[in-house]
Amino acid sequence: MKPHFHKVPIPSRTSFSIRHDKDSGFGTVWHYHPELELHYLVKGKGVRFIGDNISNFSDGELILLGENLPHTWRVEEGASNTSVEVVIIHFLPHCLGSELLLLPEAYQIPKLYERAKRGLLIQGEAKEKVIRLMHAAVDAENLDRLIALLSILKILAETSEYETIASAHAFYKSNDAETLRLNKIYAYTLSNYRNDISLHDVASIANLGITSFCRYFKLMTKKTYNDFLVEIRISQACRFLIEDKMATEVICFECGFNNVSNFYRHFKKVTDMTPLEYKRKYLYKAAPEMA
Repeated sequence: MKPHFHKVPIPSRTSFSIRHDKDSGFGTVWHYHPELELHYLVKGKGVRFIGDNISNFSDGELILLGENLPHTWRVEEGASNTSVEVVIIHFLPHCLGSELLLLPEAYQIPKLYERAKRGLLIQGEAKEKVIRLMHAAVDAENLDRLIALLSILKILAETSEYETIASAHAFYKSNDAETLRLNKIYAYTLSNYRNDISLHDVASIANLGITSFCRYFKLMTKKTYNDFLVEIRISQACRFLIEDKMATEVICFECGFNNVSNFYRHFKKVTDMTPLEYKRKYLYKAAPEMA
């Protein structure tokens, strides 16, 4: 989908923006901006879209987004009245001065910025250190504010405790009318993925004929609408599997699949695991944290 350019508001007389938002909802527009974004989700859950990746998000997630990487977060319907709590830092690559990136001692920072163009999910000890610094930076002033950001960049540049999110970095500029059309398709799919969605239904949302819609969607997203819908459904299935409150067969129909064998086939294709393997992998990772 072609994202919408977003102008990040940075307060006057400051070199970067940091904010702690409570009891607020995410914006729903698929967008990009030249600022890097360090995003700590204190509370909330739903589905996030970063580059060409569709995944669930939940409490405690820390993500670094590179410049111009398209993204949006969609809060799960009915989740605490769609409220979230986040700490977010927005900063331009040269906000601490262009000369800093040219210093031999800072050679790791440009490499970090390049990796971040695909989105980084920060984990482990690095994540805990960065979160503490982000909270401290919210109330910091003057040089303490700059020192906090530089300390965060040092940890992120040196750590190997991260996963890359998107498979490739690409973004496209779009006009307002096109952005509105794509977001209508986007919102309709997220609201109706549990039901049968016909190409006629979704094409009508876009005010296009079926053939034109299929060609348009493939051009914009590099995937068919059916592939996009399956990814949304599998993303929701992953959340249900992790919550471990329903049998796999029930999850299959709750996520819009019409038979179990079809669900297993698509799940394996998208995640490269069976539902049981996915659940075991999550439980294995979560066990040390729960101990």
